[in-house]
Amino acid sequence: MPTRSPHRPPHAPDLASYDLLAPQLSGGKDSAVMNYVFMEAARSAGVADRVISYHSSLGVLEWPAVVFDGVRYPGVSELAALQSAAFGIPADRHVEVTRTLPSPDGTRMPHSLLTEIAAYGRFPRMGSPYCRKAAKESVVSAAWTPMVTRMKRELGRPVRILKVMGLRSDEGPDRKKRPAFRTVQSNSARLVDEWLPIKEWSTDAVRDWHRTAPVPYCWTYDSVPGAGDWAGTSRCSCSLCPYAARRDVQLSAGRRPRLADLYAEVEQVRGDSFRADWRITDLIRHTRTCGAPDPGVVCPDDGPEFAALQVQVRAALQLEPRKLPDLARDSGRALCNGCAAQS
Repeated sequence: MPTRSPHRPPHAPDLASYDLLAPQLSGGKDSAVMNYVFMEAARSAGVADRVISYHSSLGVLEWPAVVFDGVRYPGVSELAALQSAAFGIPADRHVEVTRTLPSPDGTRMPHSLLTEIAAYGRFPRMGSPYCRKAAKESVVSAAWTPMVTRMKRELGRPVRILKVMGLRSDEGPDRKKRPAFRTVQSNSARLVDEWLPIKEWSTDAVRDWHRTAPVPYCWTYDSVPGAGDWAGTSRCSCSLCPYAARRDVQLSAGRRPRLADLYAEVEQVRGDSFRADWRITDLIRHTRTCGAPDPGVVCPDDGPEFAALQVQVRAALQLEPRKLPDLARDSGRALCNGCAAQS
């Protein structure tokens, strides 16, 4: 077990005042640290039995498990479950949720975020991060509803929920401005507060913590699985994220070329660019012809789940989009000498 960090959780709430303590585990490097810090606090407060962890699965869009040099490295959803178990949360108190929609036979079927982007007609943007709400926050909130209904009836008052997340100031200006503690929902059924216990941890501190962690970090952070050099992608959310740095997207496109091509297909049909300053179509061309970071490993994406995603996305592209494309406002940024990403 890692030694106790010198960082103290900022604005620590009274954990005993909540009916449900709900850490959100992404499977990334930060959520592991967050769950360690949070579970120490929950045990100290004597309320570890009120914890249920949640993982909002993005399905095929998440980093999958890979086998490299004969060693299997787990994917994101598996890592989230390992992060939950590593710090004492029983397996039956870890919940994986995903967005679904009705299928033709009346059952529910997964509804991928990329399908939602294709149907909506626009990629997420700074100032309009609808992906976070549609694929993550709303899905977990909906999973709470049956429990809230039951507990409100038993308690005779709104159910108090603490949502715990691993967001950090180092990740960007928007997260730096986000309060470490705030109320995010209050109505007659539930009161939901949000706590960011590792908000002020630096990226170096997180990486140092992982040196002796009881749970592995995702293989995509390294140049090749198992290298331990943190020279891969800098984040572990969607494999291809419009908010990621260009190098991350280049590396991801090299590691998941078939998925990158599917994103480019959505971009070409809808007319909106993957990012406001460059198109993924041009980035892929640059990556494959002008040089890019060595992917180290390539995911085949040849299974039935990926095939189902293709069918679902292409069906959405046959329909009129819900929104007109929000085209990028400039001509793109040069990727290298003589190679520009046109918007």
